[in-house]
Amino acid sequence: GDRVKCFLLAGNPAGPSDTLAPAQGTLPHFIQEPEDAYIVKSNPIKLRCRATPALQIFFKCNGEWVHQNEHTSQEYKDHNTGLKVREVMINVSRQQVEDFHGPEDYWCLCVAWSHLGTSKSRKATVRIAYLRKNFEEDPQGKEVPISGMIVLHCRPPEGVPAAEVEWLKNDESLSSLTDDNIDTRADHNLIINEARLSDSGNYTCLASNIVAKRRSATAAVIVYVDGGWDEWSEWTVCSSQCERQRSRECNSPAPRHRGKICEGNSKATENCTDGLCTQNMENSIDVALYSGLGAGIVAVVILVVAVMLYRKNHSDYGVDVIDSSALTGGFQSFNFKTTRQGNPLLLNSSMQPDMTAGRTYSTPLCFHDSADKELFDPLPDIKVKVQSSFMVSLGVAERAEFHAKVPSESYPQDLGCDFCGTVDKRKKGPLTLNGPLSSSREQLRTSGVFGHAGGRLVVPNTGVSLLVPHGAVAENMSWEMYMVIDQGEASSQTLEGCEILLGPEVTYGPSGLDLFCPVAMTIAHCAEVDAENWNIQLRRKTQDGKWEEVMSVEEEATSCYCLMDSASCHLLLDQPGSYALVGEPLTQAAVKRLKLAVFGSVESGSLNYSLRVYCVDDTPHAFQGVVAAEKTKGGQLLEEPKMLPFRANTFSLQVSIQDVPQFLWSIKPFTTCQEFSFPQVWCSNQQPLHCAFSLERYSPATAQLSCKISVRQVKGHEQILQVYTPVAEGGKEPVPFFMQTDCTVTSQTGPKAFKIPLSIRQRICATFDTANAKGKDWQLLAQKLHLDRNLGYFAKQRSPSAVILSLWEARHQDTADLDSLASALEEIGKIHSKSSPKDPDEAEPDLNHIQAGGLYGAGELAAPDGEDRAPDHTG
Repeated sequence: GDRVKCFLLAGNPAGPSDTLAPAQGTLPHFIQEPEDAYIVKSNPIKLRCRATPALQIFFKCNGEWVHQNEHTSQEYKDHNTGLKVREVMINVSRQQVEDFHGPEDYWCLCVAWSHLGTSKSRKATVRIAYLRKNFEEDPQGKEVPISGMIVLHCRPPEGVPAAEVEWLKNDESLSSLTDDNIDTRADHNLIINEARLSDSGNYTCLASNIVAKRRSATAAVIVYVDGGWDEWSEWTVCSSQCERQRSRECNSPAPRHRGKICEGNSKATENCTDGLCTQNMENSIDVALYSGLGAGIVAVVILVVAVMLYRKNHSDYGVDVIDSSALTGGFQSFNFKTTRQGNPLLLNSSMQPDMTAGRTYSTPLCFHDSADKELFDPLPDIKVKVQSSFMVSLGVAERAEFHAKVPSESYPQDLGCDFCGTVDKRKKGPLTLNGPLSSSREQLRTSGVFGHAGGRLVVPNTGVSLLVPHGAVAENMSWEMYMVIDQGEASSQTLEGCEILLGPEVTYGPSGLDLFCPVAMTIAHCAEVDAENWNIQLRRKTQDGKWEEVMSVEEEATSCYCLMDSASCHLLLDQPGSYALVGEPLTQAAVKRLKLAVFGSVESGSLNYSLRVYCVDDTPHAFQGVVAAEKTKGGQLLEEPKMLPFRANTFSLQVSIQDVPQFLWSIKPFTTCQEFSFPQVWCSNQQPLHCAFSLERYSPATAQLSCKISVRQVKGHEQILQVYTPVAEGGKEPVPFFMQTDCTVTSQTGPKAFKIPLSIRQRICATFDTANAKGKDWQLLAQKLHLDRNLGYFAKQRSPSAVILSLWEARHQDTADLDSLASALEEIGKIHSKSSPKDPDEAEPDLNHIQAGGLYGAGELAAPDGEDRAPDHTG
């Protein structure tokens, strides 16, 4: 240190004279320290230092001294203090910064000498400024109803320094300061809380920094008004044709900006008499009655004659024609139903035969009940040609197994929304083996008492839970809260068109619950979530038992928040009640997941072994129905359940048994392939479907059964279940029904219910709830936790950060650590330290030492300290 000081002083001609300065016993004091700088294009920048008293000032960059020749210095006298002030400057070029490769940005500081010692300035960073051309996310055009919320997302191009964002409407600047309805501060997004007609226009995101300005793609926003009916006019006087009319207009309000016109008729007509038309109406009724009876008699006669002629003309086939009614005990009858668009018709096993069918169809045949299978023994090689839906095409070879290809033209090629209409008819039919299990389970219910500390309710092994955040209940208060899972019968009966339940119907209460912040409910679902193929809605039951739409999961809303993960939906709710997740397929590519499981049991006192195959919506709650049924039968799960994607392509599901050892086991004819129609599977609404295969051992010595179960959707996916099991009772260790370890935990209260310790949660909220000039607020927290949609919901909360953390808790309740939260906080700290220097006058919580379980090194939110600023005594 002494040698360095002597060398530097030797290069300063003024050094010796300064030894006589009156302030020689004072350490150097910096009047001006070097400031952070950006190099624009190829222009070098200047770094400047001023200090007093100072014998010498030199720059040190990236730990190395800058050569004396690169310094420009001057000395002058401060007229106020009479002290000498030394000023030094250096230039930093773009080439120098580009050539530097270190663990941090290019930096420089000043070291000033006096007789007493040295002082160091702050570090100044030098970065090359740039602004990319392409936006990371352009705003997208929207059509929203009047008074709805508009959220336009904008992520500016990458740049140094970070680009600032300005919003333009029709090329004119928008400012949230002049319109309380518009907020442009939410992480570069534009939020219009309640859309007005005047908000329609072309919106552009303008990003700029010291290098350039960039314009995003323009997003067209249309605020529309759906039309509404006015009241009906009075009925007109009854006319001579026994009719009267009334009308209404679609002007309350009138549709605007491509809004929907009113549904329904603008005019209504009804029959009336007013004593004038009684005789005419009686005559009309008589004519209609006799005409109908006559037409019916003629139709019956024609039908009988047609059948007799048909039987006579086809007697040369060598066998009697088989009436389909003789086969209904063993085979499903097939018919096709015309969709509204007149498309080819849907395969449906529950409706009566269509008299107009005239083509030959063949398909894998499936049995309903084992008792009916006794009607059929292997027949000689015969074929019957079918010309009427009274007939069934039948091809039987010597083998007991029957497979045939289905002509592709006999299936519908596009999705018609009529197929769910047949479900009610199927439910009213006789109970068969192939079909839904009877829903005899009681309601699943769990409850707990929650106070100010909050907690969590869990319905075991259902994928349903409720998180009550800390502070949701007032201090010195407590509520007994409950959750109930209904069987979905009520909600499934109210579904329309192609809508299906994607998860269980869940109720939480009590109804008079008074909370300070929303609770987080998690419901498992079975949809492969894709906005292009699904319209998914959250619905709530009203007081009169009807179901109303709360929100579509893709829309922005302030009443509740809906986050769809791959297998669960996380809801933020502030109103108790019954909720259900309903999906409507938009295309044939829509997929719901099926869980497949095979159970087996020995039929006591016989050589028979029964295999039961279940197809159920892939939710833990739905699988509980299978478990309940199998426990009563003493069944064993033979392999861990597997998942099958089931597409909305209107094609059926086929279950077949394969590779049965023929010399050890026998299976009855025509039972190796069984089938569920598309409506049975698609519209099962959480009710399990199952079919059975009964096998018989030739010898009691046979101790093992090995085979494969193939489950495939026609023109879809296939899944194989491998069966390898002892057939002696108690010969195999059962596969557990549920893999979760907490299957008995129903409620937790207080701190143990949460992943994030309360003290850390409070510090995070204190840091992010209040916006600051550095952009470190709850919007940034939401973005880093990947919860940066529907920001308007968080903005309405008392503590947006607390609600964001509650949603994170619900989403990560099954994970073992806090890595994702720690990583997000760490990333925020890095962004903060690079983008802006630490302001010593700004007080903010230091979260550097947050450590709890997995939350290690959770986010260095404060700027890192520079080199020690204490004086460096050199000798």
